[in-house]
Amino acid sequence: MASRLRAIDPAGTLAAAALTALVLGTLAAVAIQAGGPGGLGPWDWRAVWFTLWQAVVSATLSAVLAIPVARALARRRFAGRAVLVTLLGAPFILPVIVAIMGLVSVFGRSGIVNEALAALGLPALSIYGWQGVILAHVFFNLPLAVRMILHGWQAIPAERFRLARSLGFAPADIGRHLERPMLREILPGAWLAVFLVCLTSFAVALALGGGPRATTVELAIYQAFRFDFDMGKAATLGLIQVGLCLLALILSARVAIPAAFGSGMDRAADLRGPPGWRRGADGIAIGLAALFLLLPMLSVILQGAPRLHDLPVSVWQAALRSVIMALISAAATLVLGLALALSIARGHRWVEAAGMLPLVASPLVLGTGLYLMLRGIASPTELALPVTVAINAAMALPFALRILIPAARSLRADYGRLADSLAMHGTARLRLLTLPRLARPLGFAGGLSAALAMGDLGVITLFADSENATLPLKLYQLMNSYRMADAAACAVLLMAISFALFWIFDRGGRAHAAI
Repeated sequence: MASRLRAIDPAGTLAAAALTALVLGTLAAVAIQAGGPGGLGPWDWRAVWFTLWQAVVSATLSAVLAIPVARALARRRFAGRAVLVTLLGAPFILPVIVAIMGLVSVFGRSGIVNEALAALGLPALSIYGWQGVILAHVFFNLPLAVRMILHGWQAIPAERFRLARSLGFAPADIGRHLERPMLREILPGAWLAVFLVCLTSFAVALALGGGPRATTVELAIYQAFRFDFDMGKAATLGLIQVGLCLLALILSARVAIPAAFGSGMDRAADLRGPPGWRRGADGIAIGLAALFLLLPMLSVILQGAPRLHDLPVSVWQAALRSVIMALISAAATLVLGLALALSIARGHRWVEAAGMLPLVASPLVLGTGLYLMLRGIASPTELALPVTVAINAAMALPFALRILIPAARSLRADYGRLADSLAMHGTARLRLLTLPRLARPLGFAGGLSAALAMGDLGVITLFADSENATLPLKLYQLMNSYRMADAAACAVLLMAISFALFWIFDRGGRAHAAI
């Protein structure tokens, strides 16, 4: 029986080995090509400093601003609350370049904010430069921080709040004994998640950086590879970025302090927000957050929707190309993710470590490494689409695993012994047990992976030409040529396809789930 139980293990081991070879192999290729830190100039070290500085500021602002919003959502009940909380998950799906387009329409030179400032006789604001990079990062990551902190509030056992009320705790007492311990546990992880996203930021700095003084390491890698063809510099910068990510992971693990609330009875927490001025403050926090998140997207939709039918044929061709690539990438992510998750459920922790490897490597570093390994086989333009698909599949894998691993462990705990006693293994076990029971998380993970791949503007910028442009790259090209009306229509199309792909996968998973 033991040999039968291991029937699926080779798939997980092979997937882990392939992912390890991809990440470490490309990093090794970059390291071999690297010329050492001496190959970096003053502007390159400035890019390193700016990357750290803006990541720290962006992560801190996102985490600090998320606290009052998450607290307000946790302790207030109002019409549309569920819709608003669901909407806060949109940045996971929303293409970064579309978010940038929305911010430009609101905060740009002719945007709503500057028009209002001009009417008041005040000087205009510029969205280009460090302020634009930080604004975009807060816009993109504030919902992520809110959702993570909100989950922390909801994870406090309901019995603790009931005990606090029975003891006559004031809001300050609840904050000291319940909320602050939870924040000490949750905030480091939320801060780290935002910090890593900002540390490896590319599209935001590419569109809003505004020159050498606002260049991130990821953008410097792109410039060294694309324009200077300085492989040593690109390799060194890539290794520095990996080191920064690893350092952030180590520090975050040491900072987090468990809240130690103990277990509860899994009852829904009945959080009753205090009345008076705190109710008004909660309303203001929710209203401002909703306005900040919804206004840019609404502006893009209003500008672009009427011009969808006027988009050139090249945009629709790029859209079809992106959809095909997104579907292939999502399929690869699901196959790898399922194999890894089932192996992890059997207790192979090294497989889980392999699945998390893409978190410490940027897409451009992986793309550069693949180019170095394959440049003797094919030209960059021939590598553009397959390399982009492979990198997108790898980068989405850690997110898919976070969704699949808990479900795979529950599946093994609930049905593993029964399936073993029935000698169910191989394709029969996969078809009759695994796929029906994991259909929901597989659908959600597939939708997330497809949406992320659909909106990616990273590796494709290294290799693609005008004939191989994806829809996000086409949108960026339209923005660069100041065809803002067409860019808005392209953004609406990209946003609609991304959400449609997510909905189709998620709905399909729920429809085929075993009840």
